[in-house]
Amino acid sequence: MDTKQIPYKIYLEESEMPKEWYNVRADMAKKPAPLLNPVTKKPCTLDELSEIFCEELAKQELNETDRYIPIPQEIRDFYKMYRPSPLVRAYCLEEKLQTPAKIYYKFEGNNTSGSHKLNSAIAQAYYAKNQGLKGVTTETGAGQWGTALSMACSYLGLDCRVFMVKCSYEQKPFRKEVMRTYGAKVTPSPSEETEVGRMILKEHPGTSGSLGCAISEAVETAKNNEGYRYVLGSVMNQVLLHQTIIGLETKAALEKYGQKADIIVGCAGGGSNLGGLIAPFMGEQLRGENSYKFIAVEPASCPSLTRGKYAYDYCDTGRVCPLQKMYTLGSGFIPSSSHAGGLRYHGMSSVISELYDQGLIEARSVEQTEVFKAAVEFARVEGILPAPESSHAIKVAIDEAMKCKETGESKTIVIGLTGTGYFDMYAYGKYNDGVMSDYVPTDEEIDESLKNLPVID
Repeated sequence: MDTKQIPYKIYLEESEMPKEWYNVRADMAKKPAPLLNPVTKKPCTLDELSEIFCEELAKQELNETDRYIPIPQEIRDFYKMYRPSPLVRAYCLEEKLQTPAKIYYKFEGNNTSGSHKLNSAIAQAYYAKNQGLKGVTTETGAGQWGTALSMACSYLGLDCRVFMVKCSYEQKPFRKEVMRTYGAKVTPSPSEETEVGRMILKEHPGTSGSLGCAISEAVETAKNNEGYRYVLGSVMNQVLLHQTIIGLETKAALEKYGQKADIIVGCAGGGSNLGGLIAPFMGEQLRGENSYKFIAVEPASCPSLTRGKYAYDYCDTGRVCPLQKMYTLGSGFIPSSSHAGGLRYHGMSSVISELYDQGLIEARSVEQTEVFKAAVEFARVEGILPAPESSHAIKVAIDEAMKCKETGESKTIVIGLTGTGYFDMYAYGKYNDGVMSDYVPTDEEIDESLKNLPVID
């Protein structure tokens, strides 16, 4: 089809929405390493995981054989309130860059949470409700996941308790208020409310917190309250599974107009949006049906893929969660409080880690002033203020588009635009005032954090 006939926004019909999630592990010849019990160091059983997660989610976590998993009708009905999300042709950005590249972005910010996180939040809340639970606990970094979960729990009548990384809690008060409006209890982490929180505060007085800290507090709270389970917004297999709704829609929208992606770019913190975006395309590549260039973009201040170690590590600072083999900076790593976006987790999804280790994904780290420069450029021509997390992908996508300008190649670039930045004005203000700084951890800091990796026989 003539590219001039491609609309700015490509929407699927309701009838074209995916009815199943795609499980990329089923097509991986070498599977991600299993989760290990932190005490016995043996692979986690369904019963052990079900003590932390909802039982159905624990089954999804361990499922590496079923290629497709049906999406329950109730979840599909909820999705219809904001899905399918648009795949947008960035004509204005292309014109501004004077590039022959075709740039598309999959926009996940068209819901109140302002991000892709709602795709998994409603699924996890649904399974908790079906199990007859009273409520759920969780952590949140930038606040998108906590916002999404509070919405899902409100919709289904579940209690929601959120531990929010302290520096984000202080920098993003309106995120907290949205969560509270939907009925969630929000606590800055680390806190005095949990044993592990008090321990972390004693060891690191005045700490700005980390996702690892918040996860530990959320898990402890779930374990100590009957009728509660812990749910999370990234990293785990179950979350990447739910987020494949993004990639499935993207692939279907491209095919609708006879387009094929050459380069697919996503930001990478724990791996949920990146994994969800690339999974269906990666499946084609694994099956030998197509080939793509996948790029994971992470902050230079929390560079787990580009500077971390591929090893088993604790998923949380308090060391109560299962061990996961992943690219990690060490469970005790705490990003600088000057880091303005999300993407603060010390490790990376086991699926993304394994694909990266096999050389199927590229990884790049970028400094935040360059990220915000790209965000502003995008906002001024495309009319959407992107989330800082998404802007990592935008920055590298622009780099790739400029390479096309130099070579004259007309490649098709797809960006995962995970959400909007309207709750991130504190960070945008620092950038606009010229006072934003770039923090990059030293090798010594990372080596010190990696000294405490668990010993696995």
